[in-house]
Amino acid sequence: MQMTSNLDAAFSALADPTRRAILARLAQGEATVMQLAQPFEMTQPAISQHLKVLEQAGLIARRVDGTKRPRRLVEAGIEAMDQWLAMVRTALTKNYDRLDQVLAAMEPEKGKETR
Repeated sequence: MQMTSNLDAAFSALADPTRRAILARLAQGEATVMQLAQPFEMTQPAISQHLKVLEQAGLIARRVDGTKRPRRLVEAGIEAMDQWLAMVRTALTKNYDRLDQVLAAMEPEKGKETR
């Protein structure tokens, strides 16, 4: 159940384009709130709210560096989503393979006319 609630929070956090952009930026390396806020036309408190959602979802973490609080990606949070997506991708591939087999069996034999 814990895994499901973490995934729910993670995918919910990713529903917002600003948070996806923040994660994309953090994929390049750690950044402070001010660095993360720079490309957006929003206040630092608004960015901080987005960061809070991402932290609660287990996708980012902050560390203390003097007066700075740089954020970074959390591998475990990203990996959990990746594992879930891999499971779905595997199931879809199996479904498509079965569909291909059914369609191949339905193809009329070459040389026979269908009416």
